[in-house]
Amino acid sequence: MNEIARALGAEVLGKGTLEIDSVAEPAEAGPRDLAIAMKPEFAAGLPKGQARAALLWEGADWQAFGLEAAVMVPRPRMGLASVTSMLDPGWGYEPGISPLAQVSPEAELGEGVSVGAFTFIAKGAKIGAGSVIGPQCYVGWDASLGAGALLHAGVKIGPRAKIGARFTAHPGAVIGGDGFSFVTPEAGSVEMARSSLGGETDAKAQAWVRIHSLGAVEIGADVEIGCNTTVDAGTIRATRIADGCKIDNQCQIGHNVTVGRDCLMASGVAVAGSTRIGNNVVLGGRVGVSDNVFVGDGVVAAGASVILSNVPAGRVVMGYPAVKMDSHIESYKALRRLPRLLKQVADLQKAVFKSGQND
Repeated sequence: MNEIARALGAEVLGKGTLEIDSVAEPAEAGPRDLAIAMKPEFAAGLPKGQARAALLWEGADWQAFGLEAAVMVPRPRMGLASVTSMLDPGWGYEPGISPLAQVSPEAELGEGVSVGAFTFIAKGAKIGAGSVIGPQCYVGWDASLGAGALLHAGVKIGPRAKIGARFTAHPGAVIGGDGFSFVTPEAGSVEMARSSLGGETDAKAQAWVRIHSLGAVEIGADVEIGCNTTVDAGTIRATRIADGCKIDNQCQIGHNVTVGRDCLMASGVAVAGSTRIGNNVVLGGRVGVSDNVFVGDGVVAAGASVILSNVPAGRVVMGYPAVKMDSHIESYKALRRLPRLLKQVADLQKAVFKSGQND
């Protein structure tokens, strides 16, 4: 407990020499677990478990829960981040280069790099010191990874991608695949639909011709990419993701997109091509962002919102199409009232009709 408290910059209350092996929810905690009870409603489960120690909110009466030790922090979720980092057993990737890996003699691997079985590292690739490349990964030619990278199993890094230090990609992520960019020899249905704002089109049938992606991907430092998330290469310039961004599982970042610093995207976010996203933007699960729009710094989009036009800095949006959250809520309330209003109108019509008959 003393070691945990030092990592949190906090003080142990009670028995600091208590040994902890793992963390657990209060009702499921054993005698060597640290119970995570960050709110009073969570702490209500402590009597159901066997925890002797807990991580609590500041000011909690830890002794009333029958604990032998406790650590209190003003921001418990930050405490949880430190504790889980300390106790994470990791993925068990073996050190060194597996004999089943294929590493080009023209690739450059920094000191202490490990490479898992069935991984392919192409010529010209550069892997920073201390990086861990898991099994069944692919690092394309002339791609570069900064120091301390961690590629989990099955990650694919396309050619010429430039990625900063301490990059983490979870299983199945693909960085630098070709962008979804096609054109027809003559103006087709999409262009006509745009010009007519949804009117009918008389475009003739045509085959689609690929526009190849030459721009690769550039990613800053301390970026984390989730499972099966894809970041497409740019057409001419690179698709860019700045430092500190965290992107969840099954997201899609289209070609030519630029994402600012410290953005957070939850599962299922899809950002269409050539969109610009500012710094510290938060996009909830399943948010969609149309192409060629700008999302300003500090914007928060609620889950399943669809952004079809520019969003100014600092705005909280919701809905389809995404509008100010308070405007969306008012619209939703009005919609819920609509059946009652229609009934009232119908009743008034009947009353007026009957009144006219009586006259």
